[in-house]
Amino acid sequence: MVEFWSKKTLIGLVLGQILSLLITSTGINAPTSQSLFNYVLLALVYGCILIYRRKPLKSKWYFYVLLGLVDVEANYLVVKAYQYTSLTSVMLLDCWSIPCVILLTWLFLKTKYKFRKYVGVAICVAGLVLVIFSDVHASDRTSGSSPLKGDVLVIAGSMLYAISNVSEEFFVKNADRVELMAMLGLFGAIVSAIQICVLERTELKNIHWSSGVAFPFTGFALAMFLFYSGVPVLLKISGSTMLNLSLLTSDMWSVLIRIFAYHEKVDWMYFIAFAAVVGGLVVYSG
Repeated sequence: MVEFWSKKTLIGLVLGQILSLLITSTGINAPTSQSLFNYVLLALVYGCILIYRRKPLKSKWYFYVLLGLVDVEANYLVVKAYQYTSLTSVMLLDCWSIPCVILLTWLFLKTKYKFRKYVGVAICVAGLVLVIFSDVHASDRTSGSSPLKGDVLVIAGSMLYAISNVSEEFFVKNADRVELMAMLGLFGAIVSAIQICVLERTELKNIHWSSGVAFPFTGFALAMFLFYSGVPVLLKISGSTMLNLSLLTSDMWSVLIRIFAYHEKVDWMYFIAFAAVVGGLVVYSG
């Protein structure tokens, strides 16, 4: 019991839920530009620290270019998918990142998974499925304008998320967290800026800038900055599989916020689902 409830286990569980809460607060419908502000913040803050250190990079810069490209496109594809398919489909298909992460960490990071780990993953996914079943007949779960296109985007984005998370786990364990954040921010900002110029030139023009719009963008950038800053810490403690499992609760946190902040009524299955996911996380990380 003492070994199960170790300090490392508790830190991993708590940090995972803090990151899940941060990702819950990000919901602006601007697939490319919303990420640009975050990458610029990362480049400025961690880049200054990296320059101050005056130490050579521990990993080749072109590996970070690839990581920046993968991370930007993962964010873009999943956010873009919300325009075409239902939230239920996104929640379900986004789980595809979990088996992808398990496979990639097993192949490239030589991570060994015991039977208990698979049981924890199964419980977490089962909890999310409960949420999906409870939402099937909800009025806000429309099919979307192009469900097939949206579903393909989610699956592709989930696979890129898995590649990005496993790559970050490798860099944070073999290079340096500050270096990782600085280089990811730098090349992520460059890729995002190029993509806006080439593919999404009208994205920012269509946003009617005002204090009411600027505040959500600023809040999004800060939330994502904190999220990205915390991800390497969790990756080093518990690995990328734990990160992806922890983020399964993000939709449930949004439901709890709606309950207590807006006094909305939700299906009782949400509470069972939330408990199942948290239980699965405990089983996995123990």
